Amino acid sequence: MPEQPISQNPPVSAGALLAHRAFLYFLLSRSLSRFSSQIAAVAIGWQIYDLTGSAFDLGMVGLVQFLPTALLVFVAGHAADRFERKRVVQLCQLVEALTALYLGVITYLGAVSEVQIFIATFVLGIAGAFESPTTAALLPLIAPQGSLQRATAVASGAGQVATITGPALGGFAYAIAPHLAYAVMLLFWIVGMILTGFIRPRPQAVAKDMDDADNIFAGVRFIRSNPAILGTISLDLFAVLFGGVTALLPIYARDILQTGPVGLGVLRAAPAVGALLMTMVLARHAISRHVGLRMFQAVIVFGLATIVFALSSWMWLSVLSLAILGAADTISVVIRFSLVQLSTPDEMRGRVGAVNFLFINASNQLGQFESGLTAALFGTMPAAVLGGICTVAVALLWMKLFPTLRQVESLE
Repeated sequence: MPEQPISQNPPVSAGALLAHRAFLYFLLSRSLSRFSSQIAAVAIGWQIYDLTGSAFDLGMVGLVQFLPTALLVFVAGHAADRFERKRVVQLCQLVEALTALYLGVITYLGAVSEVQIFIATFVLGIAGAFESPTTAALLPLIAPQGSLQRATAVASGAGQVATITGPALGGFAYAIAPHLAYAVMLLFWIVGMILTGFIRPRPQAVAKDMDDADNIFAGVRFIRSNPAILGTISLDLFAVLFGGVTALLPIYARDILQTGPVGLGVLRAAPAVGALLMTMVLARHAISRHVGLRMFQAVIVFGLATIVFALSSWMWLSVLSLAILGAADTISVVIRFSLVQLSTPDEMRGRVGAVNFLFINASNQLGQFESGLTAALFGTMPAAVLGGICTVAVALLWMKLFPTLRQVESLE
């Protein structure tokens, strides 16, 4: 995919994009789902720890929710390409709403148990495994021609708002009454399902011979045969795997920066704030030249910001470096998502998106494990510095291994 031609489609402003009814419904529906997921993370985590007092059980929540992604990745992608995507999303939101209703009822009645919460979490994981790749494959059918990069930036910004404010909303609702948090989740998912029904996407391409079981794995074969997509997805996997410092933030807050729980909240919010600010920039000023090179540069900045954070003993510098880290990651995410979607035929987007979703989840989960393991072996600060160095090294190595990806000139 070297030297892609510049798109002849007229640019679409952020304001015009939001005035596009189908995209607005999509954005609102996706945001409500993201809010519900963030509320669920707070409510379920707090409730499990309140019931068991076990840090191990608290960690098991993430594993239980990740397992369906690993188990169902190929089936989920196949469903996104075989069936009408907005109906798949609606079905997922309905299942999530019913699960929230179940959790709310048993919590209100005082009949909740650890096993019930784990079962409900597993169901939410199943729904998420289908919803995320299907939603990603739906966006290119909704965004006006020539505006996918900007639409991705706006959608990413809305997701960052949910990431920043969702946990606070969940904690506030749970503090009033535990079942209230689940009631809010139920409401958001039901409204999201209704809004999804109003979306009128462009006709969806349907792959031939979808009944053939081998087509379930077609996404893997397509990625392996396309160096640009393989480089894009694998870059994300290894950059996040080595560069994630989120798991070490509690140690930095207490032992290095000595700032306490409030400071930990600020540190956790800093990457999301930086990401949100960058999405506002990208929504107005899309990257139109040297996008492949810009993606690699963003990953390098991500790694360098990680190193600065790792070495910092000043709160202001730590917050600033985390914000820069979040902003750089957003540039990389927007370019990567747009590259994958635009390089993939519509009838393959669900299956390719499912593999991409698995890689993203695996990098986050394994990245937390890698950070904890290296911190235990070498110490917190050396582990974080090593992670940043490895991220920069991966970006430089991938520039050599995937020259066609580095040479991508434009997106649309």
